[in-house]
Amino acid sequence: MRLENIVWDARDPHRLGRFWAAVLDAEPMTDEPDTFEARVVLSGDAFLDLCFQRVEVPSSSPARLHLDLAGGARQHDVVERLLGLGATRADVGQGEVPWVVLADPEDNTFCVMEDRAAYRGTGPIAALPLDSADPERDAAFWAAITGWIPWEGVGGAVTLRHPSEVGPLLALCPEPEPKRGKNRLHLDVRPAPEDGDLAERAVEMGASRTSRSGEFPWTVMADPSGNEFCVLPAAPG
Repeated sequence: MRLENIVWDARDPHRLGRFWAAVLDAEPMTDEPDTFEARVVLSGDAFLDLCFQRVEVPSSSPARLHLDLAGGARQHDVVERLLGLGATRADVGQGEVPWVVLADPEDNTFCVMEDRAAYRGTGPIAALPLDSADPERDAAFWAAITGWIPWEGVGGAVTLRHPSEVGPLLALCPEPEPKRGKNRLHLDVRPAPEDGDLAERAVEMGASRTSRSGEFPWTVMADPSGNEFCVLPAAPG
């Protein structure tokens, strides 16, 4: 199993996709009228794909998934570089914190993190914080559908990481309020042939299929806290 894609709903997928490709030094893969994709190579055959799909009106619901970018000792320089690429400073009520909150060209907020031992070696994306109604339950769910393992990492969150210790952390964070509306960002998981019916297993663990599932070759689902994700077709054997 592979946590393969981070997906953004976008008014202008080309503009937003090229911004994030520049931010993360990702290699563009597709450049179609309504989609843009780029790949972040983490190490060897480990990668994350960034996918941007056109929607007429992106959701205005509170964000429940965002990116924490590695800053470390170079946090100031990283922030200045991102501002030069088109990011803006953002106030989400964070107050005095050691990280810096920015927004991309479509107002999706993200953070540039200070130096933390847990983030060393993650690559450009330090963590993927995801709001959860029950972080322990949802960490067990995401571990089961990704193969990721518990990891000591983000204070106040239950954290997972790929067992290779390559790539970002997945941090299940206590939600500030129950889910409402559609998330602008979601994750996609691709099973291996030997994983069987991953969508059915996800349902058994508390996920649900959405009404849009029959429209695509992938299965559109929601995790036990209502966060959208997709189960992609199995990878070739």
